[in-house]
Parts: sequence; C-alpha cells; structure tokens
Amino acid sequence: MSAQGAGAEQGLRVQRVQAAYRQVADQLKDRIVGGELGPGTRLPSESELSRMFGASRSTIREALRLLASQNLISTTRGVTGGSFVSSPDVASIAENLSGSLGLLVNSRNLTVAHLLEARLILEPFAARLAAERADAETLAELKHLTASTHQMAPARGFVVHWDFHEGLVAATGNPLLELMSQPINEVLRGHLHRDRIERAAWDAVDHDHVGIYEAVARGDGAEAERLTREHLLELRGIYEQMGEPAQE
Repeated sequence: MSAQGAGAEQGLRVQRVQAAYRQVADQLKDRIVGGELGPGTRLPSESELSRMFGASRSTIREALRLLASQNLISTTRGVTGGSFVSSPDVASIAENLSGSLGLLVNSRNLTVAHLLEARLILEPFAARLAAERADAETLAELKHLTASTHQMAPARGFVVHWDFHEGLVAATGNPLLELMSQPINEVLRGHLHRDRIERAAWDAVDHDHVGIYEAVARGDGAEAERLTREHLLELRGIYEQMGEPAQE
C-alpha cells in the first residue's frame, strides 16, 4: 500500500455496523419513544416484522428480547398474546432504576456521597414547588408524615422519615421529580441502619420535618427550600454513622 493510500485509510472515519437485531430494536425503540407506537399498541407478529425488516425471525426475536429487557414492551403467549408496548408508571420505572443504582453503588462506580449530592440538588427545589402547588389533601397527607418517631421501633421510624421526603417531592405534582428522587432514596435506605443512632437523636429530625411542613403549608417556598437544604446537610453526619461513610 502506498503512503498516500495509508494516509487516506487513517483519515477515513467509519461507523461500525451494529448487529442486525440491534438495528431492528433501535428502529422500534425510536418509534416507541417518539410516540408513534403508543402504550398498549400491539406490535406486528414476528413473521410480519421479519418481512418488514428483511431479517430472520431469530433476529426479530432477539430484538424483541432486548426491548423487553429495557421494559419498553411486554410479551404474552396464547391466542390473544403478542408483543405490546408497555404502559409504565412512575413506581415501576423507579423500582427498575433503584436496582440499577444499587448495582452501581455496590460496584463502587457510584458512592453514597454521589447519592446525597443528587438529593441535595433535587429536594430543596422540590420543597419550594410543593409550597407553591400543594392542595389541602396533599398537605394533610404530608402533615400525617410529620408524626414523632421517637418512640417507634427503629425500622418503623425509618420508614416514616423516608415517607416524609417522598411525600414532599410528590407534593410538587411533578412525576419526573418523583422518578428521579425515589430510586436515590431507595438505595440510600438500603445502605443505612437507623438502629446505630440513639433514638433521641431523631427528635431533631422530627422537628425539622415539622418546620418544613409548616413552611410548605404557609406557601413560603423560599423558607421551605432553605429548611430542606439545611436539614439534608445536617443528615450527612447522621448518615455517616448509620452506614458506609460518604466517599468523595
């Protein structure tokens, strides 16, 4: 090969061709995410998809398996069965994300400190929105979650504390904020142990929750945001005692 030919080859930018099943899956995924195939839509049969894409049925089958693993479709058997575009809700998506985040933390590619940092960005702003948007029913639910946990068993008190934070985000009425915060809280809960802290120490946490609720109930967004940020910063020290030290 001449020097000129070698230079041309080195300067040529190429795009690797994906496996056939991934190309099929990507095209179907684009149509699902783009809304062309809405929730509940039944996809064509494997033989029909095979003709449409000019691919073997085994390729189509692998593509459908990939989409199912991404929770984009679900497949049922029988006469009325087939592959259908999923109709996910916030809870199911958050549960799937929790598992993935948990694996990242366990592999040390993600740390508790990262989770706390993300929470510190999300929740104070959510508290401000909650103060602006929460209706009477939502406020009543949030107030119920400010119950004193001092005399509760550690496991029960821990659940109430997490429920307050999730209720605060839910009060924004923004499902995307819930989707982002729930997996973070779920993974944190699994890495922390409330029984390592004296029960009396949770009085301050209960007090903070009451203050945040009252600011939200007054419609004072700025105060709700400030109190939530201060509360989360104070929790850092407690979390370090309850589980893995926050890693930088």
